[in-house]
Amino acid sequence: MAEYARLEVDGHVYELPILTGTEGERAVDISKLRTQSGLITLDDGYGNTGSCSSEVTFIDGDEGILRYRGYPIETLAEHSSFVETAYLLIFGHLPTQAEREHFSDLLTEYSALHESMMKHFDAFPTNSHPMAIMSAMINSLSTHERPKIEPGDDAALEIYAAKLISKIRTIAAASYKSSIGQPIIYPRPDLRYVDNFLHMMFSLPYKEYEASPEVSHALNMFLVLHADHEQNCSTSTVRMVASGEANLYAACSAGVVALWGPKHGGANTEVVTMLQRMRREGISPQEFLNQVKDKKNNRRLMGFGHRVYRNFDPRSKILRGAADRLLTAMKIDDPLLGMAQELADLALNDDYFVERKLYPNVDFYSGVILRAIGIPLNMYTVMFSMGRMPGWIANWKEIHDNPGQKIYRPRQLYVGSEKREWVPRHAR
Repeated sequence: MAEYARLEVDGHVYELPILTGTEGERAVDISKLRTQSGLITLDDGYGNTGSCSSEVTFIDGDEGILRYRGYPIETLAEHSSFVETAYLLIFGHLPTQAEREHFSDLLTEYSALHESMMKHFDAFPTNSHPMAIMSAMINSLSTHERPKIEPGDDAALEIYAAKLISKIRTIAAASYKSSIGQPIIYPRPDLRYVDNFLHMMFSLPYKEYEASPEVSHALNMFLVLHADHEQNCSTSTVRMVASGEANLYAACSAGVVALWGPKHGGANTEVVTMLQRMRREGISPQEFLNQVKDKKNNRRLMGFGHRVYRNFDPRSKILRGAADRLLTAMKIDDPLLGMAQELADLALNDDYFVERKLYPNVDFYSGVILRAIGIPLNMYTVMFSMGRMPGWIANWKEIHDNPGQKIYRPRQLYVGSEKREWVPRHAR
């Protein structure tokens, strides 16, 4: 039996259908409200607005649940690789052995950039931010690849998705090399996804970099845990751009730009910046937490709490274990990493933070892991972009394959000036 919510305005009653998702989440369908009543809803920041129906990712922030296509993130972190997780997100099912090998072969085949694209890197100043280079280069890919994917053509999508997921690591590493004035390193077909990226990041023409198993595992875990996270700023941007029928590369390039900001993809950068400031000012972790608790102080604790999760961020539990194993294996003597571990331990045992559910989130431990691996600070958001690419592609696919898809067009409540009369320039 259909359920309805009733809205009464100026003596008129409007019935709004109530829809229920597969996990029991309920939504009031207001899609016809403006047509029926002339009213719109106002929800600044879309904090309580469902912009779409999606089959990709489920989050229950109160219970600390994250699932990709129904699979708990804990299960995927334990059993899956980034390549396999990417396939799952884009095509909706875990690949068979043959499907996985084919997808992996495509990633290897398409890892190199067109040689003429290499010249683009020379056009950027050596101090350019890698995110600026990455967004521009992904957009440039569409001039070489010219992606043409008909709705429902999964075979074509697999090729272009593989090209994008493979080339983004080549672009990311080349962006870094270009930004520091080092020679760009070409991909190696004999290396797996993560190891190939680390090779392109840290090898030199006269010195090969070989990743340890601990480093490869930690970075693979990082990518899996960042592969999608429902309708956040960058994913919503990808869907917005896709709704105008922009090609896959253009939409994902827009996602990179949306991710760039410190309130979204730059959060893990803020964690390390906070630790650097603590060390520079000679503040111990306990002193810093005391300052955070002091309402008269403006200290902010970065990497704790989450807008969606009102409980523990499930990804942070997994990354903490990966971080601990990595730091133990590498025997790194880095005061910032020791400070980070002490800060997390103190906060987790402090009633002030526990009562407010300010637990370390995924950004806190991802910052620790990336620093331990040797990823420079300005590359942290680039790494986030690499991880999030499968989720962006999956969401682009949902828009592209929907025969009834309308272009996204949010409404607004105008609060500017009323009609004004023109004043000639000499009389102003």
